[in-house]
Amino acid sequence: MTHSELLSYCLQKKGSYEDHPFGDNCTAVKVKKRIFAQLFMLKGTPMLTFNGDIPTGEFYRTMFPDDVKRGYHCPPVQQPYFNTVNLSGSVPDEELLRMIDGSYKYVVSKLTKKAREELMNDK
Repeated sequence: MTHSELLSYCLQKKGSYEDHPFGDNCTAVKVKKRIFAQLFMLKGTPMLTFNGDIPTGEFYRTMFPDDVKRGYHCPPVQQPYFNTVNLSGSVPDEELLRMIDGSYKYVVSKLTKKAREELMNDK
């Protein structure tokens, strides 16, 4: 999938929006001010960073060892919660969509109860 296709998919999530907190070279997709996906180029290679729980991250790094790495741009304490995917690699589109879905659900689950309720009540 292309960056634009993945971005479109991310932006279909309830309450999601595009932001550029790290500059024009990285598109962050957020829900309630929290990032659940980042799309960027690294040395000419399209990349996706998503977050989630530690076991899920380990699963994807084991399943796709050449194309899924710990979040390269994150501080070491956050790295187990973030994974960076080489979009030019062997990860099937269906798995990329599952990663995004899981990241969105994970981030929403970490929101306050009030923020989750606001999100569910947004039209």
